[in-house]
Amino acid sequence: MSNINLSDLEIEVLFFGKWRFNTNWEKISIELKDDMTYEQTKIQTFLMYKPSEFIIGNKFTGVWHVNDRRLCLVVKTVPKSLFNLRLPILSKLYIADIIANVYSMFLTENYEVQEINSSQVIINHENETIVGVKIK
Repeated sequence: MSNINLSDLEIEVLFFGKWRFNTNWEKISIELKDDMTYEQTKIQTFLMYKPSEFIIGNKFTGVWHVNDRRLCLVVKTVPKSLFNLRLPILSKLYIADIIANVYSMFLTENYEVQEINSSQVIINHENETIVGVKIK
């Protein structure tokens, strides 16, 4: 692992690509693209959280950036959500995407970067240390 004395821009460059994270409750696969968008899939491994995966979905897209050594994910769409129904008035708008956009204005997922290199990262989220591995 490398020392975290990197700038936010240097951390962003290291984050480009596909990553795999396993937490106590879910398995996460995320692709952080160089146009600052991302695609994320979350698979619940805890049986009690499985129903939420069916309701809100397990695929998310949005924008990302690094600020003060924190990876920030802003959800923009929830394409595989049960509630992603088209509004009859505006055929291009989906209910779940509207909710995700409003939610993301108030809450951004923040992950504090502890250590990072070109193949592995250690982050903290809600008092849990998570190790991520870059997928080639």
